[in-house]
Amino acid sequence: MSAHADPLLLGPGPSTPYPEAMEALARPVLGHLDPDYLALMAEVSDRLRAVFGTANELTLAVSGTGSAGMEACLASLLQPGEKAIVGVNGYFGERLCEVATRGGAEVVRVEAPWGRALDPADLLDAQREHSDARLLAVVAAETSVGVRNDVAPLSALADTDTLLLVDAVTALGGTELRVDDWKVDACYSASQKCLGAPPGLAPVTLSPRAVEVMRARTTPVRSFYLDLGLLHEYYLAPSHRYHHTASSTLAYSLHAGLGRLLDEGLEATWDRHLAIGTKLQDALGKRGFGLVADAANRLPQLTATLLPDGLEEAPLRVELLKRYGIEVGGGLGQFAGKAWRIGLMGHNARDRSVATLLAAMDDLIT
Repeated sequence: MSAHADPLLLGPGPSTPYPEAMEALARPVLGHLDPDYLALMAEVSDRLRAVFGTANELTLAVSGTGSAGMEACLASLLQPGEKAIVGVNGYFGERLCEVATRGGAEVVRVEAPWGRALDPADLLDAQREHSDARLLAVVAAETSVGVRNDVAPLSALADTDTLLLVDAVTALGGTELRVDDWKVDACYSASQKCLGAPPGLAPVTLSPRAVEVMRARTTPVRSFYLDLGLLHEYYLAPSHRYHHTASSTLAYSLHAGLGRLLDEGLEATWDRHLAIGTKLQDALGKRGFGLVADAANRLPQLTATLLPDGLEEAPLRVELLKRYGIEVGGGLGQFAGKAWRIGLMGHNARDRSVATLLAAMDDLIT
């Protein structure tokens, strides 16, 4: 592929950024302690609070992708030997388990079949059985199977000593997410999906309750780079204590993507993703493609679709990219070799994306 290729990124991420986010990449590079950079990061935090739906003071963009946000939250909140309850109904629930286990936590799995939503009652039952759990973690938008997990009922955890941690990597900016209203204690996302910026930053927010847990820990956070306490001192404390050489270039781009989203309006953006995702899913059904998730729990911004019998997933996906410059993702886990994952996120959640993809598919398949 040419270094100057211009693919249409309709996979599970990254998605094609908003034009404003790409234009922002050309702004002059700032030093990591430049007053203008620190002021920029303060504005990014303000915009993230609006998109997360929170007043949390500790709200910032961690250097790294969504996985960095995951590791930052788990490393900062869990100490070795503590218990974490994790909802698992796809690949990224499995990753939560792996990261927590690597950090020395005892993981309690609450499972549902891949492609089905987790039952919040099962998660709450697990917390009652393991009331000493430090946190309960769930993926709001399980990208591997296109399933939305219901987070709001888990607000009941606020009456316990167990923190609620939510993976919103694909959810933030694409479907309803209300951190304060749902009493979410820790939440992380990624710049490259529904926020409409390139990969490289992971928005994170911690509630005051989560900050208190982090401050009261008796062992050091196992990661220096992803220690949210140190990052708080870097970005948000009055003294701005040096931590690492962060990228003003990526910060400018995320700032612009968030601005585009907020100018449109958060709920209007959710509605746009729903309308465009539904249009694609209806069209796929008419072409004989199956949908992994049931209608009640199906994500609009990420569709996991089963190919009709007789179509080979990988060769067709490769040809779609080679001939038309359109990228879609392959299936994971038990859906590897059987499914595509199609993302309509941020700037790509529009009619042109659906029409372009469907025309290319029709040409390849017929």
